[in-house]
Amino acid sequence: QVQLMESGGALVQAGGSLRISCVASGGTRTSYAMGWFRQAPGKEREFVAAISWSGGTTYYGKFVKGRFTISADTAKSTAYLQMNSLKPEDTAVYYCAASEHSIATKEPQFHYWGQGTQVTVSS
Repeated sequence: QVQLMESGGALVQAGGSLRISCVASGGTRTSYAMGWFRQAPGKEREFVAAISWSGGTTYYGKFVKGRFTISADTAKSTAYLQMNSLKPEDTAVYYCAASEHSIATKEPQFHYWGQGTQVTVSS
């Protein structure tokens, strides 16, 4: 069973940057496809970004528009989401997810989920 632990959520000003992390533990594989989702108050959870197990392929939600970058360090079993040019509408709980597929972008394709980390962007 894979456990995912997010960290790095914070309160930042609009226009600022933040990097959140997700450490995976307990798995039997050396790497998983990883993804980030977010859920704002009163809204459904939405896809933010994903990276393939090899790290060679990435996907982003339409709203990202070049502001976020997903990466992974297999040696550290850690995935990152670098967020730049943050906007108040980016305020949400950000969830890390891991998939045993080679790449995944939809919630049902992910097998493991973290508890989330709060990102708040002030105007």
